[in-house]
Formats: sequence, C-alpha cells, structure tokens
Amino acid sequence: MVPQQAPSSSATATRHGSAGIEALPVEDAVIRLAGNSQDGIQTVGAFLAKLAGRTDQEVMTYMTIPSTISGGPSIFQVRLGSGEILSPGDYTDFLVAFYQHSYDNHISALREGGVCLYDSDEVKPDLDDARFTFVGVPLTSATVEALGGSTRDRGKNMFVLGLLTSIFNLNREKLEQIIARQFGRKSEDVLRNAMLAFDAGYAYPLGDILSLRYELIEGAKRGEQRVAMDGNQAMTLGLLTAGVRYGAGYPITPWSPIMETLRVELPKYGGLFVQSEDELGAVSTALGFAYSGHLAVTGSSGPGLSLKMEALGWATMAEMPLIVINVQRGGPSTGLPTNVEQSDLLQAIYGSHGDCPRVVLAPKDVEDCFYTAVEAARIARRYRVPVIILSDQALATRIEAFEEPDVDAHYVDPDLDLTAADDFKPYPLGDNGSHPVGRHAAPGTRLPEGKYPVVTGLEHDEWGHPTARPELHQRMTDRRRSKLLQLMEELPPVEQHGDPEGAVLLVGWGSTWGPILEAVKRLRGRGVRAGCVHLRHLHPMPKGLGDHFTRYQHVVVVEVNDRGLYGYGQLATLLRARHADPRIESLTKTDGLGFKVAEITDKVMALLHPEG
Repeated sequence: MVPQQAPSSSATATRHGSAGIEALPVEDAVIRLAGNSQDGIQTVGAFLAKLAGRTDQEVMTYMTIPSTISGGPSIFQVRLGSGEILSPGDYTDFLVAFYQHSYDNHISALREGGVCLYDSDEVKPDLDDARFTFVGVPLTSATVEALGGSTRDRGKNMFVLGLLTSIFNLNREKLEQIIARQFGRKSEDVLRNAMLAFDAGYAYPLGDILSLRYELIEGAKRGEQRVAMDGNQAMTLGLLTAGVRYGAGYPITPWSPIMETLRVELPKYGGLFVQSEDELGAVSTALGFAYSGHLAVTGSSGPGLSLKMEALGWATMAEMPLIVINVQRGGPSTGLPTNVEQSDLLQAIYGSHGDCPRVVLAPKDVEDCFYTAVEAARIARRYRVPVIILSDQALATRIEAFEEPDVDAHYVDPDLDLTAADDFKPYPLGDNGSHPVGRHAAPGTRLPEGKYPVVTGLEHDEWGHPTARPELHQRMTDRRRSKLLQLMEELPPVEQHGDPEGAVLLVGWGSTWGPILEAVKRLRGRGVRAGCVHLRHLHPMPKGLGDHFTRYQHVVVVEVNDRGLYGYGQLATLLRARHADPRIESLTKTDGLGFKVAEITDKVMALLHPEG
C-alpha cells in the first residue's frame, strides 16, 4: 500500500466500524484472497474489480485456479489504485487466508508490514512473526451465525467482501448495486443470503484487533464512461463490433468462455456459432462459413491450434479470410491448462506444412483485446488470409478497467458480397510481377463471362484450376508471401517508451506489457537509462525495429517461454534471425506465472553490473 500523509488528530477523518478508528489514505493496495476454488473468491475479486470500473480507480486482477475437476487451492489477487496500474503487484499488502494451506502457501507473498486476515476457525498462524500484522476473524462461524442453517461452506466470500468494504472504506452503495445485479438474476433467496453475509461482514467489530482502516483514494475525474471486464470478454465484444457473425469451436481452457459467449450472442445478430465434434471439425466448419462469403472465427488453446494446422494450410492456399484465436496456456500436451505461457509463437507462424504465410497478432492488455480483434477482422477481410490472435491465460482471466470503446466508430455491419465482376480471377498475378489481392466469389455470385472459379487446396492457376507447373507454383508462392509484405509496409511503427537511447531496451509481446513498462519506470528511478518497445504485430513485424536496437547497449526480450537449446526465447530467436544483432538477449521463464516487475529489474541490474 502507498500511504498518503495520515490525517492529524485535529483533522476530519473518515470513521466507520468501531468509534475512533481513523482511515489512512492510500493510493494503491494489493489484496490477495487465498482459499479453495469452491469458496467463490473469484466472485469477490470480480466485484472489487467491477467497483473500480464504476469509480475513478484503476484495477488489475490475477487469479490461479486448479486444473482438476474436483477443485483445490485457488487465489484471486486484485490491485486497486488511483494511479496507473501496470501489473497485478509483486507482493501483497493484504492477505485473506481461508485455510491453513492458504496461510502456509501465501504468507511469503505478503510484504513486510502487510496485514494477514485469517479465518480463526481454520488457521493457526505464527503470531510471533513480527513482520506482519495478524487479524483473526472467525469467518466460518460468523457466516453461519449470520445466515443460519447449513451454510458452513457458503457465504464466507460475501462476509469477507463486507469486511474488505469496511476496512478499505469502499463505495458501499455502488458495490451493493453490483451485487444485486449479479445475484438478482438467480433468485430473491440467493440475493437475500448474499446481502445478509455482506452486511454481517461489513458490521463485524474489528476495533479491538485492527486499529487502522484504509481509504483508497479515487483517481482524477476523467469524465469518461469506463468499463471493467476480462480479456475474453473484451475479445468477444471486439469480434461482434468488427462484424464477425459466424464461427465454430470446441471447448478447451481458457478459450471456452469466448466460445460460450459467441454461441449465445451471434444468433442475436442473425449469425450462428457451432460447437463441433473436435478441433478439425471446428476449423473446417469455420472455413465453410468463409467459403460461403462470411468472415468467420474459430479458436482454441495450444493443443487445439496444433490440430487445426492441416486445415489452416488449406485456408492459406485457398486464400480464405479467417480469425483464429489462440488463448495460450502452459504446455506441452495438457501441460498447465490454467496457467500462463507464451510458447505458441513459433507454432502460430510456422506450424503448418509447407510455406504457409498467415498474420499473427498479440494484444498487450485487456483493453487491447478489443482493438486487436477489430484489427484482425480488417486484415483478414482485406488480405484474404488467416489471422491468428495470440492471447494468453493471464489476459483471458484478469479484469481491468478502461475507457469504454467507441463501438459506433468501429462497428461493421457485414454484407454478403455477391456482386458480379468483369474479368474476374480469384488469384490474379497481375502484370510486371505485381500481386493483386483478388477476391473470393461466394456461391451465388453471377459472373458475366459465365466462367466460374475453382476453390481447392491444390496449387492452382489464377482461376483456381489445379496445376503442377513449377514456374506457376513459384509465382503463386511469391503471391501469397507478397500480401504479408504489403501489410508490413502499412503497419505503424512501434511506440517507444522511456529513454530514447541508453543502457537497455526491453522488448516484449502479449501480457508482458505492463510489467515491462513498470520495470522501465523503476530502472529509470534508479538512474538506469532504459526504454521499451512492445509488439502487437508479430508476423509480419513492423519495419524500423533495428533502428531502436542500435541506440542501446543491451536489448533484452522478455517472454514467458523456454530458452530452448540455443539460449533464446521464441521472439528473441526471430529477432536475432531478422536483425543478426548480437545485443539481443533473452529473459524467459516457464513456471506458469507472469513476470514480476522485480524479476525483470533484477535481471537488468545483474546484466549491467555482472560483478555484483
């Protein structure tokens, strides 16, 4: 927590709970709820995040859930603050431990001077540990007392939410509205019990065991409509806004929430989403929609992307517009299905058989999930290529608050284009080595010449007729590559943050964005001249990257994948191959967790001062 100056005894201080307890203003607080997946701690964290979205506070969440159906230990961490929040926080200010294992496994994450609030019915902490403040509350029995009946394992989460609302002086009225909207959809009994537990927690007398309350300062008034959502939700809204109306998929964590939402929402727009029998069936069905003239979407996680690769080769050869969302997770195989990793980059670019160019994009935060989906739709339509979006588990599940997108400015009302065309060729080669993009004639398109094209996975001529002529195969290979080269020319240059030249440049992609930028700020605060760039466009990459590299002594690529046999992560390997710059180095990890800011700054300091 980042405290402001505490109010003096003569000042007017916020008081609640027990009489005489003052509220210490803080700019930033990291709260970790540690329990089991059945305890509803994700619900509590989501309520806190949505509350920030309705105020002028910033928020970022982080969660872990067990990969087994039977459940198990789980956490939800929420960072609230009045300033810019770029990471979920390296350490926790306030730990809520539901069980003994929650305390044992997470007390090390609590910063020195932090508060551990524990269920005194379940947890026996080391009260002699002077580094922390311990607050024991009988969460289980107090919830039973408030609700009565067999509520031992239900309602504790709402009791804790009430406690946190009191301790941090949160906006109770807005929070109650959020609770009512969430539980009111179920039944009046569910909502009543939730509010009983919440009110009991809010009114619990903490005066004798916690002598201080906190008050999270709201940020500067922005005058803008803000929303709070997770990355999967933002991605789905981006697809709907961009005019995607058809798709197919197969369930797999953590892609499934996108599929479930599209299955419900697309029929409202006159569209359709099909849950297929397997991954190959899903991508093939989506390509059937594309063949019929509609931009379509499919998605999965790493294992499912592997299974889609054969059909993606057909999509490249037939030049069909398609969006493929890959919400990456730990691998290989089933691996770590509920943890984060960025190990599918090379698969996304090179995974198919043969030379199979396609576009690869990666959003940097939850807000960017929306805009990346919009851009993917634009590129897929314009260039008639598969576009793979590499999201990841961290982006998919975490909640952030941001300015509500201007949907009207990006909205596409898709029309089925069946207009006739003179001298139509679906795969034109052009004159003097030019490579026009061409267009697809959907079934039902009338062609004035009465000559209709063929769509096939075989190499073909300009009309799609199969051919094995060596010269034509080379020209068609050049043609398919040229579309990505043309896109490269149109990409905006990367934004550079921090010092424009100096000791170290950090490079990243995907969900490493926030920790990298925060690391640059910390390094500059230590007197290190540091900067960073972040890539949304991974294939093709924007031009001019090498110009940034030459202005720094070290270029460190930060990514959540393995260093491999040759000591470089996947993006670092691509950058070294493209630029042949020996300054490019790797910082990688594969522990299933995102980067802490300190992990990045420690690496940089060790690199700059190897003597220690």
